[in-house]
Amino acid sequence: MILAAVDDMLFRSKIRTVAKQAGVEVTFARTSDEVLAQTREQKPSLVIFDLNNPKGAPIETVTTMKADPALAGIRTLGFVSHVQTALITEARDAGFDEVMARSAFAGNLAEILRGAVTD
Repeated sequence: MILAAVDDMLFRSKIRTVAKQAGVEVTFARTSDEVLAQTREQKPSLVIFDLNNPKGAPIETVTTMKADPALAGIRTLGFVSHVQTALITEARDAGFDEVMARSAFAGNLAEILRGAVTD
């Protein structure tokens, strides 16, 4: 199972559609509290963050996850506009396992989802 902390309707729809086609279960969370609660309960193989989602507080959420021994091993991926270099650096420093441009995320979404459930 994959958890997506994505509030943008376009990306939620795209993730949902690609996940269905790939036969991958994805659930969604909007806030940091929801992400942390669902991560503790469901132990997803991957948590995907829209780094531009202020409700999800992605940097703070991943910092909390990586500091918690029960959650630290769960893979995290953040996507963001490629021109937001400061945010990319901040996400990497916070402990994101992978940070990629929105275009790369969208273009490789099926492989990302399938890879997360086969790892």
